[in-house]
Amino acid sequence: MKFSSLLSVFLCAPPLLLLWPSRVSIAADDDLDFFERKIRPVLVQHCYSCHSADNDVAHGGLRLDSREAILRGGDSGPAIDRHDGTQSLLLGALKYESLEMPPDGPLGEQVVADFQLWIERGARDPRHEAELEGGEMRVGKIDYDTGRQFWAFAPLDDAPTPVLPEHWGQGAIDAWVYRQMQPHALRPSPPASPQTLVRRLYFDLIGLPPTAEQVALFARDDSPVAYQRLVDRLLHAPEFGERWARPWLDLARFAEDQAHIVGNDRSLCFPNAFLYRDWVIAALNDDLPYDQFIRLQLAADLVAPDQPQHLAALGFMGLGPKYYRRGSPEVMADEWEDRVDVLTRGLLGLTVACARCHDHKFDPIGTEDYYALAGVFASSEMFNRPLDENAEKRPNGQAKSPDDAMHIVRDANPRDLEVMIRGDVNRKGATVPRRFVTVLSPPEPKPFSSGSGRAELADAMLGRGQPLAARVAVNRIWGLLIGQPLVATTSNFGTLGATPTHPELLDALAASLIDGNWSIKRVVRQIVLSDAYRQASRESTSQRESDPENRWLSRMNRKRLPLEAWRDAVLHACGTLEQAIGGPSMDPGDPHNGRRTVYSEVSRLDLNRFLALFDFPDPNTHSDGRNSTINPLQKLFLLNSPFMLSQAASLRNTMDHQTNDLEQQIHRVYQRLFARDPTPVELRMSREFLTAGLESPRSDEAWNDWAQALLASNEFAFID
Repeated sequence: MKFSSLLSVFLCAPPLLLLWPSRVSIAADDDLDFFERKIRPVLVQHCYSCHSADNDVAHGGLRLDSREAILRGGDSGPAIDRHDGTQSLLLGALKYESLEMPPDGPLGEQVVADFQLWIERGARDPRHEAELEGGEMRVGKIDYDTGRQFWAFAPLDDAPTPVLPEHWGQGAIDAWVYRQMQPHALRPSPPASPQTLVRRLYFDLIGLPPTAEQVALFARDDSPVAYQRLVDRLLHAPEFGERWARPWLDLARFAEDQAHIVGNDRSLCFPNAFLYRDWVIAALNDDLPYDQFIRLQLAADLVAPDQPQHLAALGFMGLGPKYYRRGSPEVMADEWEDRVDVLTRGLLGLTVACARCHDHKFDPIGTEDYYALAGVFASSEMFNRPLDENAEKRPNGQAKSPDDAMHIVRDANPRDLEVMIRGDVNRKGATVPRRFVTVLSPPEPKPFSSGSGRAELADAMLGRGQPLAARVAVNRIWGLLIGQPLVATTSNFGTLGATPTHPELLDALAASLIDGNWSIKRVVRQIVLSDAYRQASRESTSQRESDPENRWLSRMNRKRLPLEAWRDAVLHACGTLEQAIGGPSMDPGDPHNGRRTVYSEVSRLDLNRFLALFDFPDPNTHSDGRNSTINPLQKLFLLNSPFMLSQAASLRNTMDHQTNDLEQQIHRVYQRLFARDPTPVELRMSREFLTAGLESPRSDEAWNDWAQALLASNEFAFID
């Protein structure tokens, strides 16, 4: 029986379906954010001078300052082809294929790629002609007092915890979850089996599966505190930081080089970026309070100058995109936008960067708010700090070679920025003092006066009476553990974002984070100890009909393992996982490298193909989650990659030292991969495949094919 036949057999067995779920969707607010950050600034800077209401006569009859005008087009027809975006005149002009716009020179491949993606995604555009008057957006004065009443900006709700039913629940989390089930006539699911629960907990807390022995030990322990003991042990495991660091690195758009490298010039790359990753892992393992975790990443040099072990935290900003032509105002303005965006979306769930060209279209965020924050980063500089006193230095104190440096930031000459009218660096408006966002600073924000203002910015974000950062943080934690966040748009808590499904629960968790000395592990512990977390994932007919998306949490969500946990689980099962924590990056596709996937090399220029294949996010920008795609290349990887072939052979080798009994070996492999015994059908199928139709019974080829099929199965890639 060949491997293709084996796959066909396993495709007939429900527990081993080799199909991945597909969830490819782009939220509306993501489209608008993309337009505001990538499209509008280009139109303003390069197109409006000839193609907007500012001109008495628009060149070629074409205006590009509203959606209606773009669709209407000019003398040559509509600027965007609704039926075939690739044939759009606007795109052709930017590519210099027909018309050549702008006439003073092409804008570059990345800009063209951004416009092509924008058009392919539907060319979402919030600008309307009715809002134009004399070429300017007609925006009324922002009512900040009214804006502060919006749920995300309001004080934490201290509503009394509902009374729990006698038959279910044990704390505030369960009380609020049960409260939301009741109007929908839903009841909680029964508890998950011990085997399911322990596997779920291991993956969620440390990103690795339990061994068969660990599962059996937990299942036999009838102590009422057995589960709590297991939770506490995993929270204190060194693997905890490795598992929880990766989502943070996604938010921080961690990378080790730049999207554009000129020739062999790697002077703007970050060969020691791993020092920041190591700091994040250590901080999470140490349960560094979240407020201090943020303060150090923004201003370790200012708030802890006598603790050099924390300087690597400054990689949060120091590892951001860094562009050539650093003397160009346009280049620096783009870098400042990146810093504002990763800060506000990542930590505050606000799309403040949308206010670079005009007041925010939907949220109470003024253009002045954007430039007030951008001024903080304009007053800071990226700095290659010498790793030791032997490193050759430049006159400004930086290491001459990035190889000898820690990549951080430091204060430069403090400066306040002028508003760039419509985002144009050559059109200056009023100067805005460095300060925090107005809507979060009642009654008025105070200007920053100490250096760049990075330390004051951290204090303003995390100070007393500022619950937004806590809301955003616990929402992300909840989403990682439960499989869906309480606020679906985890990086947009604004008007266009989703409203919380359980607002009181969100605020209760935020209050718990703050009151518990900002302990991340404490919040994680509360969630995984809840009955809501410990529910089975199997849905009943009534649950499926009443709540198909499980918004009201009457069952646990089945979760697909992220790439990191899946690859690590393969290594773990096959006996090739290396335990060393920290250190330089590696190639995750190397079949001989057993390091955990969090240590993968991450390139903005050429993302590792292994990572890209399995939905690793674009490290050029902040990412608040992973898409989940299905494509033939993933299947081909599972069937043919040297990595999978090597791991299957390693799994075979681990069995050689345990027993010669075929049936026992089958049982051991199932226990190793799935923490359960094979069913009678699976046992029979496996035995038949391993013994029939081959030159010799249980040959290495048959064993490896069988092991590879199990490693590629659906059951291995999901948590119930």
